[in-house]
Amino acid sequence: MKKLTFAAVAAVSAAMLVSCGNSTPKANLKSEIDTVSYAMGVMQGQSLKEYMTRGMGVDTAYVDEFIKGLNVGVNAGDDKKKSAYYAGVQIGQQISNQMVKAINHDLFGDDSTKSVSMKNLMAALICGVKGEKTIMTAEQAQMVWQAKSQAIKAMSMEQQYGKNKAEGAKFMAEYAKKPGVKKLDGGVLYRVIKEGKGEMPKDTSLVRVHYEGKTVDGKVFDSSYERKEPVQLRANQVIPGWTTALTHMPVGSTWEVVIPYDKAYGDRETPQIKPFSTLIFKIELVGVGRK
Repeated sequence: MKKLTFAAVAAVSAAMLVSCGNSTPKANLKSEIDTVSYAMGVMQGQSLKEYMTRGMGVDTAYVDEFIKGLNVGVNAGDDKKKSAYYAGVQIGQQISNQMVKAINHDLFGDDSTKSVSMKNLMAALICGVKGEKTIMTAEQAQMVWQAKSQAIKAMSMEQQYGKNKAEGAKFMAEYAKKPGVKKLDGGVLYRVIKEGKGEMPKDTSLVRVHYEGKTVDGKVFDSSYERKEPVQLRANQVIPGWTTALTHMPVGSTWEVVIPYDKAYGDRETPQIKPFSTLIFKIELVGVGRK
């Protein structure tokens, strides 16, 4: 790193006797310590801005409020009472903006009209922090959470996405009537597009496949054909409907496979697949074993 000359310091000092805004203290670089301090602030300022917006989620429209709090925090020094208060504010916001939102999404999916009770959550949480007696023990709370959260989640998923079951069942009933359609274990349906003559994989086999996946409305959600490269995977490390199909396909075969929701992703949600979705795949078994 180049050393700042006295002349450079003087020039910087003259230029930087300014303020960046009403809430910003004025820089006054009279000494090398002043200048080094300011330089450190410049170096850290951009990373703090990024952390403020990305790490803490502060809206830039309220940057002046952030700076007010920043100044209060800096001037508090090692005051333990103030430090405890600021820590509580920060953790409280994390509970509201991160933990509760995550719990709500887990329990209620995309239904933003429903939420856990913040009042009761905080009542129990504060008792725990203060070491006071709670209505139920930690062990009881764990059992209650596991039982009741699953029931709430199942009810919420059914209310939001239950129609997907009906749509999928209707599609499969109509598909089963088509010529050449056969049924495998678990209700998986398929029709042969191209008959292969090679070996048939075991559920533990490593296979190479080309595929295209669609929902019953015809929307493609994934395709190795688009990537122009088959994928390599273990036959038992995919959704159950795939395992069932792969272990009945000779190498060289291409099948259209319709998988009911309970042999696909069930009540799980992915970015492009909603819970209880029946899925349609074109699967081409290219080979068994490593390439």
